[in-house]
Amino acid sequence: MSSFSDPQAVARYAEGPVRQVPGFHALQQMAALLLAESVPEDGHVLVLGAGGGLELKAFAEAQAHWRLLGIDPSAEMLKLANATLGPLASRVQLLEGYIDAAPEIPFDGATCLLTLHFLSVEERLHTLRELKRRLKPGAPLIVAHHSFPQGEREKARWLERYAAFAVSSGIPWANAKTAIDAIGARLPALSPEQDVALMQQAGFETIELFYAGFTFKGWVAYAPAQ
Repeated sequence: MSSFSDPQAVARYAEGPVRQVPGFHALQQMAALLLAESVPEDGHVLVLGAGGGLELKAFAEAQAHWRLLGIDPSAEMLKLANATLGPLASRVQLLEGYIDAAPEIPFDGATCLLTLHFLSVEERLHTLRELKRRLKPGAPLIVAHHSFPQGEREKARWLERYAAFAVSSGIPWANAKTAIDAIGARLPALSPEQDVALMQQAGFETIELFYAGFTFKGWVAYAPAQ
């Protein structure tokens, strides 16, 4: 994650997801629609891992009266988020930090896109539990990140597919190969089954898969209703 503090890497950030994440814009659109099923017109939404501002902008454009709180540990990424939002920035609060920096108030919904795969199992479970603690009863959490089988052969096959998508989107093969080598060696990714089990352990209910794009998976889950 150190690259997210590199101003030059941050400046190029917006180019990456579109080329590396299948259906990136559709993923944001689906996340906004899933939130809108439960979040009221004037609802308050927590966006964890919001650096860059891409989903904040998508949500603000989709719902004119939502209040948005974006949290990210990188000051450089939050600067980019503010620039990305432009005139929409007045409707968004940006906060530097991790989940523990989020105010302990009940949110109507939350998202964590392309972020949880950077966290160890222990950090991920803590993050999920703290997200649930900040959600109103029955409120949705939407997550999407790298999640693929962890057996040696299956893992290699899915990472090769990820690389093939990146190359077909215009990323040089050498760069794609470097990326999958790094993901395979250092990223603490889980299998989809492990991801679901961790969300259940954190206390979420009605966990539904809504997105699958090669190595990426996305779920909507709900805080327990009271």
